[in-house]
Amino acid sequence: MKRHVIASTLAISLATPLFCADVSAEQKSSSWYTDAQTQLQAKLAYIKKTSKAKNVILFVGDGMGISTITAARILEGQNRGETGEENLLSFETFPYSGMVKTYNTDSQTPDSAGTMTAMSTGVKTKIGMLSVSDAALRGDCLSAKGSEVNTMMELAEDAGKSTGIISTARLTHATPAATYAHSADRNWEHDAPDGCRDIALQFVEFDHGDGIDVALGGGRREFMPKGATEVEGKSGKRTDGRDLRSEWKAKYPTGVYVENETQFNEVNTSSATKLLGLFNYSHMQYEADRVNDIDGEPSLTQMTEKAIEVLSKNDNGFVLMVEAGRIDHAHHAGNAYNALSDTIEMAKAVAQADAMTSDDDTLILVTADHSHVFTIAGYPVRGNPILGKVRATDGKGGNKGIELAADDKPYTTLGYTNGRGYMDLGSETDADAGYDEEIHLSGRTDVNLSSIDTTAPGFHQEAVIPRSSETHAGEDISIYAKGPGAHLAQGVMEQNVVFHIMNKAADLGGTSLK
Repeated sequence: MKRHVIASTLAISLATPLFCADVSAEQKSSSWYTDAQTQLQAKLAYIKKTSKAKNVILFVGDGMGISTITAARILEGQNRGETGEENLLSFETFPYSGMVKTYNTDSQTPDSAGTMTAMSTGVKTKIGMLSVSDAALRGDCLSAKGSEVNTMMELAEDAGKSTGIISTARLTHATPAATYAHSADRNWEHDAPDGCRDIALQFVEFDHGDGIDVALGGGRREFMPKGATEVEGKSGKRTDGRDLRSEWKAKYPTGVYVENETQFNEVNTSSATKLLGLFNYSHMQYEADRVNDIDGEPSLTQMTEKAIEVLSKNDNGFVLMVEAGRIDHAHHAGNAYNALSDTIEMAKAVAQADAMTSDDDTLILVTADHSHVFTIAGYPVRGNPILGKVRATDGKGGNKGIELAADDKPYTTLGYTNGRGYMDLGSETDADAGYDEEIHLSGRTDVNLSSIDTTAPGFHQEAVIPRSSETHAGEDISIYAKGPGAHLAQGVMEQNVVFHIMNKAADLGGTSLK
C-alpha cells in the first residue's frame, strides 16, 4: 500500500503547478525563485530506472573538502569575469549527492591510504595501509598476510571489464595504489621488507584478468633502478636493480609506453590495447605549471579523454579511477591558488567524461578522500576576489574597502588552521617552491599584507598553528553522482559504502544485495 501512496504522491507532485496561489508577485518575478524551480524540475525529471551500469568512473579529488569546492567554484566563475558565488562546478550539477564520513579505524582524521582503501574495497582500515583489513598492523609485513581485501580493479578485471587508473600524483602513491596493491605501509612504493612486494612491483605483476589496461600518472623513479638516471641526473629509486618499465613492455609487447605529452598525443587509441604513461620523475606538475612547461605533460582532462577512448572498446564495459592528486599537495604547502586551480581542472575532466559517456550505462561518482584545514572566513562583499583580501559589505550593495582585523592589518578570505604559514613568492606557480624555508612561527606580528598581491600564484596563506606541513581535516566530504545506481549516493554514509554503490550498480562480483 505504501508503494502506491508514494507513486501517487510523486505523480501529483510532477503534475502540480510550481507557483502556488499564495506566492507573491515579488517572489515569482525573482530570478532566485524561478531558477530554483527550474533546478527542481530538472531533478524531478532525472528519476532514472535502476538499470545496470556497464561502466563506472570514480573521480577522487585528493583533499577536496567542501571549502575547497566552494572556493574553486567561486574562482572558476571569477576567472570568467563573474562574481563567482552563483557558479557551479561541472559535477555540482549532478542530480544526486550525499555526505561521506572519512575517519580511519584508528584515526579520527584520516590519510589517503585508509580512505581510498575504504572506497576501493568496501572495508575500512588503519591509517597508512593499502587494501588490507584492520587486522594488519602498519609496517608489519607478516601481519598483512591473509588480510588482503579485493579491490575494485581486481573485481572488474575478473568480471571481464577493462580497467584504468589516472593520477596527477605518482601511480604508486596512496590513492591510486589502493586500487590495485596490498601493502601494510603506503611508503613501500619501490621497496618492501622481505616477504612483501613493493607497490610498483605489484602494479607490473597485477595478475587479475588481462591486467590493468590504462595507467597514466607520475612516478617513473619508483619503476627505475638506482643508477638509471634521467633529466638533471636524477636516479631511480629501486634497490633490486629491476627496470619495471622494461618488464611492463615485455609483459605487454603490443602495449604502448609513453613519457611525455608529444608521445601521448601520438597514441592511436583505436588500436592501443594497453597504455602506460609515466610523465614525471615524481608527481606530475600542478596544472598552473603544466600549461607553462615546454617539455609537456598531458592535463587531467586529456588523460581522462584518452583513457575512455581506449577502455570503451570493451563490450563488457570498464572501471576507471581518476585522481586529482595535487589538490592535496598544494594544501599541504598552504597554497590555495594551486589547490583551487587543480580542482577546476578536475571539474573539466569530469565534464569531459560526462560528455563522452551515457547516463543510461555509465555511473559517474565524484568525491574526495578527505578534506583539509582550509577555511573561508570574514565577511567579504559578494564578488570579492576569492584569493584576495577581505573587503566588507556596506549593506547597500557596495563595499567599505579593505577590512582590517583587530591588529589593524588586512587579512585574506582564505586561510589555514595550521601549516607553514605566510610566504610571498610572487608569480611563482610551483606551490612547493620555498617549501624548505623556515616555518613562519611569528604569526601576524611581522606580516602586513597591505602591499602584497594575495591573488598571485606564489602567495601562501597565513596559518594559525605552525607546522612543517598543513594537515588533513576530519569533517565529512561530499559525493556527487549520475547514471545507473546514482540514487544510492544520498544521505550520510560511511566511506566504504562508496565501494558498495559501485559494486551494486555494475555487479562487479563482490557479494551484493539482489
